[in-house]
Amino acid sequence: MNRLKQNAAKQPKEISAQLIGVGLDQIDGHKRITKAEQFAIVGGSQETHERMTETVVKTFETLERRGKSLDQVDPQELKDIIKDSTPD
Repeated sequence: MNRLKQNAAKQPKEISAQLIGVGLDQIDGHKRITKAEQFAIVGGSQETHERMTETVVKTFETLERRGKSLDQVDPQELKDIIKDSTPD
């Protein structure tokens, strides 16, 4: 058995839902990465990265107020929450 299979057999991982945001408008050479337990945001201009981060934070705040986790929320409801959480 190769090492990858051995390691996978020793450490079963629980899979949980994650949000990933990718900004594509970065031109200033900075590498922007924001990570948390259930999301990661990479790239983007400073403005875009901050906007995506704010959106995700507000999304998780709304989920918490509703008593739901990312694993439990319906995809359509999540879409609506993200839309409502996006700054103008």
